[in-house]
Amino acid sequence: MTMARLKEQYIKEVVPALREKFSYKSIMQVPSLKKIVVNRGVGEATGDKKLVDSSVEELGIITGQKAIPTLSKKAVSNFKLRENMPIGAKVTLRGEIMYEFMDRLTSVALPRVRDFQGISDKGFDGRGNYTFGVTEQIIFPEISIDKIAKIQGMDITFVTTAITDAESYELLKALGMPFASSKKSNN
Repeated sequence: MTMARLKEQYIKEVVPALREKFSYKSIMQVPSLKKIVVNRGVGEATGDKKLVDSSVEELGIITGQKAIPTLSKKAVSNFKLRENMPIGAKVTLRGEIMYEFMDRLTSVALPRVRDFQGISDKGFDGRGNYTFGVTEQIIFPEISIDKIAKIQGMDITFVTTAITDAESYELLKALGMPFASSKKSNN
């Protein structure tokens, strides 16, 4: 099995660039991508159980790894929601599959978004992780618009080993993340 193109780029180009920029003493201090979590909540799942099944299937097709349904933690009678009821789907990507997905996301899927101007740099959590939302699953070429029941979005979270948001921003930018604004303030 060959190494993912983005992983190879991380090892050969990103690590030396980040090491120089932040003056790390060891390459072990250079932040890396730990995992990518793709999550989708299905609000109408209380009325139609098939929506969760189709979401699980779609996330599996998009990411290349089997997704699991997420269950509600507590009952809310106003929403007709019972405890442990399936209300969404998620998949956690690590290793080669993670790099392959990020490569496809940045080079194929995001440029297919209508009027794409780059993604916001406001999704950092203060601990080096970044989350952004995609409004339509049809930006992924693996999804056929004829076979989907409903257009739905999803949240994509990048979990890194970076300590600050500035380090995480530089890591994701070096890996090809198309941020809209050109600089991130130090937190």
